[in-house]
Amino acid sequence: MPQIPMPTDTQTKPLVEIQGLRTHFFTDDGLVRAVEGVDLDVLPNRTLCLLGESGCGKSIMARSILRIVDAPGRITGGSILYHAADGRTVDLAKARPGSRELRSIRGSDIAMIFQEPMSSLGPIQKIGRQITETIRLHRDVTKAEAREEAIDMLARVGIPRPAERFESYPFELSGGMRQRAMIAMALSCQPRLLIADEPTTALDVTTQAQILDLIAELKDEFKMAVMLITHDLGVVAEVADDVAVMYMGKIVEKSDVYGLFENPRHPYTRALLDSVPRIGVTGRNRLPAIRGMVPHPLARPSGCTFRTRCDHFMPGICDLREPQLKPQGDGQVACFLHEKEVTADV
Repeated sequence: MPQIPMPTDTQTKPLVEIQGLRTHFFTDDGLVRAVEGVDLDVLPNRTLCLLGESGCGKSIMARSILRIVDAPGRITGGSILYHAADGRTVDLAKARPGSRELRSIRGSDIAMIFQEPMSSLGPIQKIGRQITETIRLHRDVTKAEAREEAIDMLARVGIPRPAERFESYPFELSGGMRQRAMIAMALSCQPRLLIADEPTTALDVTTQAQILDLIAELKDEFKMAVMLITHDLGVVAEVADDVAVMYMGKIVEKSDVYGLFENPRHPYTRALLDSVPRIGVTGRNRLPAIRGMVPHPLARPSGCTFRTRCDHFMPGICDLREPQLKPQGDGQVACFLHEKEVTADV
């Protein structure tokens, strides 16, 4: 299997460093710990995939980076250190959501493609106007220059007759075209980090492949980092350089993509890989499934949050202590199975 290219010296410094991030929702029913102590680095010119089932906190973590978490959610701890191109380091977790500094970063240095473009694009504004507004918000250009750049970007993301589509409303475009328009808007200011929140979920297989290829091509062209949120292991295998597996708001395993598929260490990661259909397996063999469901956020299990679904559950250990993310081989894993000396609490 080919080896993944190692980062050069200029790439070893993370673009974004997430340390101990906690994002909680204070609801009438109780406290929801959507993101609970995440440590994660986003490296330049690489694609990081966030993998996990729905409800594991992937999207909330991504929204926390841009400070667009809806109330009653808010960041309650940790830091999000963004290393700007001019040498500044900005802690996005402590920046005021409406501050000029944060608005200058959001959409310009860090952009996001949302899961459903129909609900993210303004329904009563033409596509072209929405893109030109983004360009003029962050760059000192005229309306004519912004229009020209917007049409050029629509062409670069593969939209036919871009000058005509510039004057179209979102409802006049197909799902694939709307997603391409969303990508054009996100890339209009050439961001250093592109966050893509399941950008192919509502698309057919052919369009999905085209969108993934497009993101990969634009990543190389603009030399940007990509954080791709997905629960599709096929997507991970195709586009990822690095992978972080999330479960109930925590990172349970980190690895490069080859290490994850060749030697998954966390029981949750193994279960995800085992549940993928394989070519040549007959219908008589049942496809393995992960027992149960992701626990309700208000009924968070004590100790290891995966223990209620884990085939390797150790009483007196997994139910009483919370495993910490520790180095294991070329990656990191949070599981007592990989600790040499573990004794049960009596």
